[in-house]
Amino acid sequence: MTTVSTTAGLVRGLETDGVIAFRGIPYAQADRFRPPHAPQPWDGVRDALEFGPIAPQAPGAQFQRADLAQDEDCLSLNIWTGSVAGRAPVMVWIHGGGFRSGSGASPLYEGSQLARAGAVVVTINYRLGALGFLAHPEFGGGNWGLHDQIESLRWVRDNIAAFGGDPSNVTIFGESAGAVSVWQLVRSPLAQGLFVRAIAQSGGPLSIPFESASRRAEKAAEVLGVASVADITSASVSDLLQLETTLDRGRMDTFVPTLDGVVLDGKDLAAEVPMIMGTNVDEWKLWAPMDPHSRDLDEDQLLRRVTDRIGDRAADAIAGVRAARTDRGEPAQPNDLFFAIETERFFRVPAIRATDARLSVQPETYVYLFGWSSPAMGGWLGACHGLEIAFAFGTHGRGDIAAFTGSGPEADALSHTMMQRWLAFARTGDPGWPRYDTHSRPTMVFDRTSEVRDAPRDEERVVVDRAMV
Repeated sequence: MTTVSTTAGLVRGLETDGVIAFRGIPYAQADRFRPPHAPQPWDGVRDALEFGPIAPQAPGAQFQRADLAQDEDCLSLNIWTGSVAGRAPVMVWIHGGGFRSGSGASPLYEGSQLARAGAVVVTINYRLGALGFLAHPEFGGGNWGLHDQIESLRWVRDNIAAFGGDPSNVTIFGESAGAVSVWQLVRSPLAQGLFVRAIAQSGGPLSIPFESASRRAEKAAEVLGVASVADITSASVSDLLQLETTLDRGRMDTFVPTLDGVVLDGKDLAAEVPMIMGTNVDEWKLWAPMDPHSRDLDEDQLLRRVTDRIGDRAADAIAGVRAARTDRGEPAQPNDLFFAIETERFFRVPAIRATDARLSVQPETYVYLFGWSSPAMGGWLGACHGLEIAFAFGTHGRGDIAAFTGSGPEADALSHTMMQRWLAFARTGDPGWPRYDTHSRPTMVFDRTSEVRDAPRDEERVVVDRAMV
């Protein structure tokens, strides 16, 4: 057992195989639809041996522990460190889950391997869904989940030295909604100075105007059957969770950060923060099991789907992606084209556009493309959304995760490479591959052979980007 002093009291962690883990440390507390504030101090020593309650959410999150309680009082974090006497770079992970699900307790994010390699790893819980991101003037703003993330970074600034971390060398990293959060924190004045580097995995700067968010809150009041938006604050947790399946017919962006309001005011502080940004080759295939007709599309169905998403230039996108895949000898059936176009439309094109835009003010920007294929579904999932996470954490090949990630010497080598690149960036700001530019577009490709390539798979990115204009 190892005991450490925090601003709220003493916490006790457990050492296993050279790594000390502290779980479920409260970093803040918050009233509903209000910003977080410092947690209540405690007397004596608090055992930090078990994960804390997770944010209220519907069941079904992938690789989520089923034994964890859900509670609105969910603002806790977890730390893995090799030594409390060190001065190691700090890596703060922001989980994904569409701003509706997930937690810092997923076995995918277990931080012991990164800690053994030389980092102090922090994973956090933050408020989700309506409780985290419903915004309206009646609430005094919104973005409570982002406020939580910022408060956790303040806690790290004030306490991480006691756990062997360097508070002046903090890197934030996250995937999917966590990557969206990373982009927003980079832009937020309230987060300025709380971290020095950022890694965005499979996510761009998605947000909606505060006015649009307010209209959604008004729609939420109608769905809940309450008299006014102010009455939403008294709704039950179960009713608020139900909003996530009924409001806007379950759109993926029902609850996302707002573009302005309490946290974001339109300022762009990206110039001050070096970043790594990347996506996976087959992101959209993760949702194939939930879209049963996506795997047997004909040409007419493909055209209708793509037209619904990008408009009149759908045929150009389809033709361009088909030509690119055919030239590389890859399958180019309608379902293959649909998943390739959706991957570009929803993930890669927005992320590359944002990356291109920041290059003029921050050249310390690096891009990767993850191409390792999952063995799941007979290999059909490919390099789908979320697959890279376990390789960056070194949790690939463990238990149930192995069926998703694969295992063996090649998987181990890929994970070692990714971890070392992420750690190098966290230590020095240089991951060991060339900075990105809009001419040759050097990109680190992580796969069975990991290497830098100029503009990999760029033909489909270009044609989808043009079709989306």
